[in-house]
Amino acid sequence: MDQLRRSNEPEVRAALTPSDTKGGARQLRRAATALGTTALVVVVCSALFAHHASAKLKEFTEAAAVITVATTQPAAGSQLGELILPGNVQANYEAPIYARTSGYLKRWLVDIGTPVKAGQLLAEIDSPEVDQQLRQAQADLATAEANQKIADLTAERWRNLRATDSVSKQEADEKISLAASGDAQMQAARANVQRLRELSGFEKVIAPFDGVVTARSTDVGRLIAAGENTGPALFRVADMHRLRLYVSVPQTYAAVMKPGLKADLLFPDRPGKTYVATLDSTSSAIDVATRTLLAQLVIDNKNGELLPGAYAEVHFKLPPGAGAVSYKLPANVLLFRSDGMHVGTVDANNRVVLKAVEVGRDYGSDVEIVHGLDTDDKVILSPPDSLTDGLAVRVASPAKPTRVSKS
Repeated sequence: MDQLRRSNEPEVRAALTPSDTKGGARQLRRAATALGTTALVVVVCSALFAHHASAKLKEFTEAAAVITVATTQPAAGSQLGELILPGNVQANYEAPIYARTSGYLKRWLVDIGTPVKAGQLLAEIDSPEVDQQLRQAQADLATAEANQKIADLTAERWRNLRATDSVSKQEADEKISLAASGDAQMQAARANVQRLRELSGFEKVIAPFDGVVTARSTDVGRLIAAGENTGPALFRVADMHRLRLYVSVPQTYAAVMKPGLKADLLFPDRPGKTYVATLDSTSSAIDVATRTLLAQLVIDNKNGELLPGAYAEVHFKLPPGAGAVSYKLPANVLLFRSDGMHVGTVDANNRVVLKAVEVGRDYGSDVEIVHGLDTDDKVILSPPDSLTDGLAVRVASPAKPTRVSKS
């Protein structure tokens, strides 16, 4: 076996020639070069992918940082020829009727809705204490008058005696002084009787003017205390042949509120009917809290159709050219800043432009903008408080209406 192995070794060595050795090395170098190239391609591709991913991330981050806003375009209103405001109707005269004397209610003669005339008896109060005081005062007056009569006679006698020097001047002066003092006491007693007589007269509660009883807050047998702050009013009387209407007018329209300005009135309880009121006067001052001018209008109500305390929709007929073009927008477009009211708009480059505006009437969910906007402005709805001038925004596309299929 060993001889056979030794005999084959020269044959193997003879098979591995020098040219074969050089070819293997060349193939090894080629494989290494290919492997290096592949690794380089992998590294370059990884770098390019990472750069592309970073650019995409930056683009996404920048896009996410841009605020998306919804906008609306204001529709121009017509030239202000009519101003619609809420109003409150009040009676021309209205007075609560209180008792001027204490006691128990003896009877009442009128109820709510009863027309009354000035001086008409409304109720009677039983006040025995006042009646007793009046009788005592009358007796005191009678005593004072009797004392005054004797004092006058005595003073006259002493004057005559003094004329003949029968009495001293001091004694005569004392009698004359007593007569003057008695006269003063008699006048005081007479004034007290008059006071109690008038107080006793207040036992009869009468109407102060022509009108209608709108409230009765008492009944027979009820204890009545004199004075306004001691209980509810016995009655309330209102003169309704003429009514007063009060309207708070925004400062924007204060300049056109002149006496004689006409207004149409609509009442919920009188559908289809229109009443005319005339501006009588204004408060001539702007309320600091509401920035409104209080206007008073008068309404002829001889037929008694309209009721005090009612709500009315007031349509002022403004003169031509009284105001500027107004815009009605949702209330959520307003931005409250330290320098006043603003709205955010979007320009042609999708940049924010803040505009100072002046608000007219407030409708609750909507407001009237009377200054600061143009018809072609794109107004931002529900703007964030962080909104600033020049900020880039993305305008959301308006929602497409949903089609409803007909079955």
